[in-house]
This record gives sequence, C-alpha cells and structure tokens, in this order.
Amino acid sequence: MAKKSFRPKALVLPVTKDPSTLQYVTQIEQRTPLVPIKLSIHLGGQTLWVDCENGYNSSSYRSARCRSAQCSIAKSHACGDCFTRMPKIGCSNNACYNTPDNPAINTFYDGGEISEDVLSIQSTNGFNPGQLVNISRFIFSCVPSFLTAGLANGVKGTAGLGGSLIALPSQLARVFGFQRKFAICLSSSTRSNGIVFFGNGPYVLLPGIDASKSLSYTPLIKNPFGIGSVPFLNEPSSEYFIGLKSIRINGKSLQLNKTLLSIDKEGNGGTKISTFRSYTVMQTSIYNALITAFNKELANVTRVVPVAPFGVCFDSKNIGSTRVGPAVPPIDLIFKGNKVYWSIFGANSMVQVNEDVMCLGFVDGGENLVTSIVIGGHQIEDNLLQFDLDRSRLGFSSSLLFRQTTCANFNFTSLA
Repeated sequence: MAKKSFRPKALVLPVTKDPSTLQYVTQIEQRTPLVPIKLSIHLGGQTLWVDCENGYNSSSYRSARCRSAQCSIAKSHACGDCFTRMPKIGCSNNACYNTPDNPAINTFYDGGEISEDVLSIQSTNGFNPGQLVNISRFIFSCVPSFLTAGLANGVKGTAGLGGSLIALPSQLARVFGFQRKFAICLSSSTRSNGIVFFGNGPYVLLPGIDASKSLSYTPLIKNPFGIGSVPFLNEPSSEYFIGLKSIRINGKSLQLNKTLLSIDKEGNGGTKISTFRSYTVMQTSIYNALITAFNKELANVTRVVPVAPFGVCFDSKNIGSTRVGPAVPPIDLIFKGNKVYWSIFGANSMVQVNEDVMCLGFVDGGENLVTSIVIGGHQIEDNLLQFDLDRSRLGFSSSLLFRQTTCANFNFTSLA
C-alpha cells in the first residue's frame, strides 16, 4: 500500500539515453533498505524484472505463493519448487512463474519467479518532481543473471511499460487510484534526462509548455499472438500496436502492399512502437518504397556510400537546417481516414553519422520481418507519446521542437 499521508495524482521517472547501446535507462529504488536499481525501459514489457541471482538482499522480499492472488494477477503459467539450488531470493519453493523477456537478446525466460518487494518512486504535479512515495508490495519478476546480457552497463533488468496488469502503468494506477495512463518523452541527448509520466497530465516542459495540450489520437490495437505475448500460451501481446494505413513523403503516398500493414491470424504484420529498437525497422518492400521515394525528393543532394545499419546516406554539406532538424522531406504516418497523421521531420528521420555524412534513420528488416514496421527510439525522441490504456488510444505530439522545447526540458532541479 502507498503511504496514507500522501496520495499522488501522478508519478515520474527520469530516463537517460545510454551512449553505447542507445537503450533508454531509468533508475528506481527497491528493497529494504532501499537500493537504487538501473533498468532499461521496455515499452512493451509485461513486467518489471530484476536480476535476483547477483547481490539481491532485502528484508521485505517475498515470493508469490502458488495459486495466490499475485499469481493470478500476473497470469502465472506454472508453479513449482526450487530444485536447482537451495531456496533463496529468486529461487523459492511453492512459487509461481511468468515469462519475462529481454529484447536486447531476443530471449524469453519461462522461469521468472513472481515476487513482491518495496518500490519507491517520485511523485509529480506535472511541473516538478515531488516527494518519494513507497509501494510496500510491488509485484515484479526475479530472474537469473544471464537474462541481463545485452543490457546497458550497470543495468539489472527492465522496466516493463506494457499492457499487462503487472507492468508499471497498471500497478501504479491500481495502488494510487489514478487512470491507467502514462506518457513517455525521450531525450535525443545522452547528457540530459527524458521522462516517463504515470497518470494524468499536465506534462509541463520548460519554458512552461504543457505538451499534453497538443496531442492527436489514434487507437491502440491488440495483437493476440505477436512478439511480446507468452510464446506457448494464448495470451495477447503486451506490446503497443497502432493502425498505420499508409505513408507519405512530402505529401505523396507510397505504393505499399497494404496487407503487410494489418495483423494476420498468426500475429504477423502491423505496426508497433519499441524502445529497444534504436531506429525504425521495416519489412523490405516497405523499406524499398520509402527509400525510393525519399531519394526522388532529395535528387539534388549527393548520395554517398551507406554506413551500416543504414541503407541510404547523403553528403550532409548539401542539406540545410530548420527548427525541426535537417531540411529534408517530412515523412507522414497516416492513420484511419487520412485525417490523423504523425509527421516525422528531419531531427527524427536523419542521423548524423559523422561530420560529412547524414543517413536516413530507417533500417531494412528483411522480407520476413514478423512485425512489418517497428517504430524505433530515434523516431520518437523529442515527441510526447501518451498511452491511455483505459481508452485504448495513443496520443502523439509530433516534434516538440516546433513548440521550442524538448523532452530534456522537464524541471528536475526544483521540487514541487
């Protein structure tokens, strides 16, 4: 339970961009006594999971007992005892399990021990951070150390923000009684914090811009069998899919195989958003249509030898600059009815790989990509994305640079 003396209306986590892996990393405090724990943000993750094998000590830790309410909330798939070693934290008898995943190494682990411990997180009024609040029995998953492979240096797990009942958004909403709603605003800088808000707005960025006032909305779509679902159970994916209908470059629609934009009966196709993909990944035919049209619109700019992982690069001396980044054609993601669209401008479409070379920041994912389009981190930086789980919709701002602010402009320096 939360402290009864204070009931926050919203909560906040700072997020940094790791310069080596380009993962988005936050820090929470957990356990008794409280210990700061670094976690990679996993937008579609079904749970907060932590390495319990290496150095986990807490007097308030408890594993969830088989057939308990916690196991039911977590949609546990199995129960069992710890036969591999003496029972201890993360390896208990009569425990229940779920299947946390690490997208950095494309690995699911079906022995995640469902557990509880104290978690501490900062409140906010939307303008500044406020006091810390504690949750005495926050449900998370205990895993062995091997699952942390591929995570940023010093990171001990992932903070799942997906649609499941034990992911951070749903648990925090249940404990504190606010709406199941959260917003992410990722900084493009490795030196400044972005932010995740839990609960309602305002989401105020210096110099006094409430980014929640400029959102367009499109429905969130459930994928019954997509990546992020438990592979051997008929559970829906906890990841966030959106109903992309077409793509425009400079106002001109691409010729696409529209069946790839829909999710089929096996969970293939469609469009999702991922914080574990550094750049947007596209099925080959979609990618080829994109680069063909983009090159046509930039025919007067000198092409240069591509720099991996990108397939199209330019001499950056021939590209001007604007308030929203390099002066290149906008890429519009079109949703239902052509009236709602998310515009991607130069700051989010181009990547400066060295002093002289700038590349289109999209990647060819191959002919058989499971999800046809995976919108990656670079494309959502300095955009506010609000995930309203109760209303099953995504709010998006497009580039905040138009409003002369960025995701690094939340005032972390003074308390509310």
